[in-house]
Amino acid sequence: MGAGTTAGATSRLAVVPLLLLPLLLARGAEAVSLWRPPPEAGLLGSAPGRFLTQEEHWMSQTLDHFSPTDHRQFKQRYYEFLDYHRAPNGPVFLNICGEASCTGISNNYLAVMAKKFGAALVSPEHRYYGKSSPFEDLTTENLRFLSSKQALSDLAVFRQYYQETLNAKYNRSGVDNSWFVFGGSYSGALSAWFRLKFPHLTCGSLASSGVVLAVYNFTDFDKQIGESAGPECKEALQEVTRLVDGQLQSGHNSVKELFGAKLLENDGDFLYLLADAAAIAVCLMLIFATVLSIRNDCCVENLYHLQFQYGNPDVLCSPLVEAKKNGTDLVEAFAHYVNDYYVGTFRASVASYDQNYLKNTTPAESSYRLWWYQVCSEVAYFQVAPKNDSVRSAKIDTRYHLDLCKNVFGEGVYPDVSMTNLYYGGTRIAGSKIVFANGSQDPWRHASKQKSSEELPSYLIECSNCGHCTDISGCPQAPSNIGGDSSKCSSPEAVNKVRKQIVDHIDLWLSECQDQGRDTVTKQGSRWSIATY
Repeated sequence: MGAGTTAGATSRLAVVPLLLLPLLLARGAEAVSLWRPPPEAGLLGSAPGRFLTQEEHWMSQTLDHFSPTDHRQFKQRYYEFLDYHRAPNGPVFLNICGEASCTGISNNYLAVMAKKFGAALVSPEHRYYGKSSPFEDLTTENLRFLSSKQALSDLAVFRQYYQETLNAKYNRSGVDNSWFVFGGSYSGALSAWFRLKFPHLTCGSLASSGVVLAVYNFTDFDKQIGESAGPECKEALQEVTRLVDGQLQSGHNSVKELFGAKLLENDGDFLYLLADAAAIAVCLMLIFATVLSIRNDCCVENLYHLQFQYGNPDVLCSPLVEAKKNGTDLVEAFAHYVNDYYVGTFRASVASYDQNYLKNTTPAESSYRLWWYQVCSEVAYFQVAPKNDSVRSAKIDTRYHLDLCKNVFGEGVYPDVSMTNLYYGGTRIAGSKIVFANGSQDPWRHASKQKSSEELPSYLIECSNCGHCTDISGCPQAPSNIGGDSSKCSSPEAVNKVRKQIVDHIDLWLSECQDQGRDTVTKQGSRWSIATY
C-alpha cells in the first residue's frame, strides 16, 4: 500500500512503498550487523503461525518534531493485534520495530506475554524503513531527520494517537490504558530510551539485548566472537584471516572470486563481508539477524532482522576445524561456508558491502544505507579489530569506518558518541522500571546494560547458544520459533528463569500503574498476570 503526503507537504515527501529487501542482519536486527536489515520476509516470515497479523494500518506522522514551523508529514505504517486484549481496559504492549522493514507482529514470546496479561499488541514501523519513508530520494540532506531522537518522538505521538483510537473504539474519552514498551537490539535501546525520556507514557520497558551504549571502537564485539567460537574454531578463523590478508597484500585478488565477491574492489569491504559471515555463525551459536556490525545485529522478528543475524556455529566451525586438522585448504573451506550458507541460506547480499551500493538513494535499495547513516551520525558501533588476538582483519580499523562514512555520506557526517551517551546516559542510564536481558553468547551485550539495580534490573541468560534477543525469540533465532520456544536452547531452564523474572517485573509495574490511577481495570489474582509462566 502506498501513501502520499498530507496537505502542505512537498512532493518530495511522498511516501514510497519499499520493496521487501533481503536485509540480512543488521549491521543491525534487529538488523544489518546492527546491522544489516534481515533477509526477505518471505524466507521465513510467511510460514503459517509466524505472524499474529500482517494487516497494515497507517497514521500521519510529523517529519520534524523539533521545528514548530515545519508542518510536513509522512505516512507511518503500523500493525495491531487485539485478539488477546481484555477490552476495554487491558494493557497495551507497544513493540518497537527497528532498523528494517516491519512486516507484521511476530508470534514470539512477546505474544505469549500479551496473552498472559490480556494485552493489545501494536507495532509501529521505524521512520524511513520499510514503507514509512518520508522521501523519494534518500540523499544525505534528506536523511537528516533519521535519528533516534526523532524516532522516540514518533513513538510518543503514535502512543497518543493509538490511545485516542482505542478510546474512540470503545466510545469513551480521557481514559489511559496501561502501556508497556518492548524492543530488541537497537529497538531495545529505543525501548529503554523511551521510558527514560517519556516516563509518563509507559509503565515500564523491556530492553532485550538493548544496545544503549554508543561505542566508537567496539573491540569487545570481536573478542566475544572469538570466545564464543571456542579455541579450535577461533584459531582456524584467525588463520583464514592471515591467509586472506596475505593474498590481498600480494595482489592476488583471485581470492575475492573464490567468495563470489569480485565486485568488492575495496579490500576493507571484502574483509568486512568475511568478518560478518563468521559472526553470524558464531554469535548466537545459532543464528540471528540486522539490522547488527553495523552489519551484524539483532532481534525479534519485528525485530525480525534479528532472527537472521546469527547462525549455527557447527555449520562454520566443524568444516574449518576438520580442514585444519587434515591440512586441507582453509580458505576454500571458509569460502564454501560463505557461498553456501551465508549467501545461499541466509541470502546475504555481497553487493550491499560495496560502498558504491550504499550510495544508492532510492528507498527500495537503501535499507543498508539507512542503518549506516545512523551508525555514521549517531551510534558508531564500529566493529574494529582488537590490537591483539583478533578474529577479523586488522585492516577493519577506525580509519576504514570513517572513510566509509565520508565516502558514502560526504563531509560532516560523524558519530559523536560522547554526545549520544551524554544525552541518554549510556550504561549509566538513569531511568526506572526498565528491565534488560542479554544472552551470554551475544557480542552485542557489551553495548548493553549488564549491571543490575533495583530500578533497572538486568539479567544474563547463560547457555551455549543463548544469543541476541533469546528472551523474546528462543533458540535459535532463526528460523523463528513460534511462541519464542525455548526448548532448543542448551539450557531452557536458564531462559525460562529470566522470562519469569521479566514477567514478574511487568506484573509489578503494571500494578503500580493501576494503583496510581492510570486505568480502571479490575485486577485478577494478586496482580495482573492471568496465566502461569
